[in-house]
Amino acid sequence: MPALDQSWTEKYRPAKLSEVIGQEAIVDKLKAFVKVMNFPNMIFAGSAGVGKTTSAIAMAREMYGDKMNEAFLELNASDSRGIDVVRGKVKEFARTLPLSSGLLKIIFLDEADALTPEAQHALRRTMEKYSATTRFILSANYASKIIEPIQSRCVVLRFKPLTEQHMLKYIDRVAEAESLKVDEKSKNALIYVSEGDLRKLTNIMQSAGVSEKKITENLIYDIASRARPTEVASMLKHALNGEFVPARDDLNTLTLKYGMSGEDVLLQCYREALNMELEDKLKLRLISLIGDYNFRIVEGANDRIQLEAMLARFALLSKEK
Repeated sequence: MPALDQSWTEKYRPAKLSEVIGQEAIVDKLKAFVKVMNFPNMIFAGSAGVGKTTSAIAMAREMYGDKMNEAFLELNASDSRGIDVVRGKVKEFARTLPLSSGLLKIIFLDEADALTPEAQHALRRTMEKYSATTRFILSANYASKIIEPIQSRCVVLRFKPLTEQHMLKYIDRVAEAESLKVDEKSKNALIYVSEGDLRKLTNIMQSAGVSEKKITENLIYDIASRARPTEVASMLKHALNGEFVPARDDLNTLTLKYGMSGEDVLLQCYREALNMELEDKLKLRLISLIGDYNFRIVEGANDRIQLEAMLARFALLSKEK
């Protein structure tokens, strides 16, 4: 069993494009680019942990093989958000000639939506100047934060959220390789807490696998510091029945036992509200209120006061009915 500082995320990263999970349509396009050894500038858009970075690295590995180090530069834009990174590392790599003639270089900017507008405008000029020898791949959780001049110079490939089937297949693969026992309840818990993020799922499995060969549902929720769906649903049901004090006791369990933040609690409340058997009109009011209180917390209001105020508002709904 590897130690925690040995990343399973790297260990189970696909070596080939065909091994990328859940992005078949995009993989087919990238394979076609590899075949002709040419491609346009691209933006990989999608939520965290769905395979954007993995796809870029696998594509470069298939395209260049042993020459990958001289033709591929990976930078995380969130580390250096300003214009200096574009004028320094990016421009320096773009204007140097590769050791092998005719080799098209790739600059991969991870989390490119973290770049400042000034840095993005400098990047646009660099993309134009070195278009004959260099291609850019920009990875972004929010493609809308990339300025329009860059978007117009790139093909935008949108990565889909991973399905439960894809995540189950990955869980089975890791469990078999690491000799872990994972039952159905534990698999469902892994899918629930990872929220479609394969990186998060891998890290939770690694943390659980270091302490126990048999991964249990309780262990997963403890490691992820998440409440069980039934506990959140219980809090909402108490509140909707006008039972404010029991609902507040459930809230104490979520915040004190699991150490959940206000936003974490609201996110799980939102997920459980969608799954509860309620009248459509009431469900719509709950979702609207959860959104209001989430906005208040994001804007800096006290987590505890806002969460209790939300439960009180839910309890008042029962009086209105």
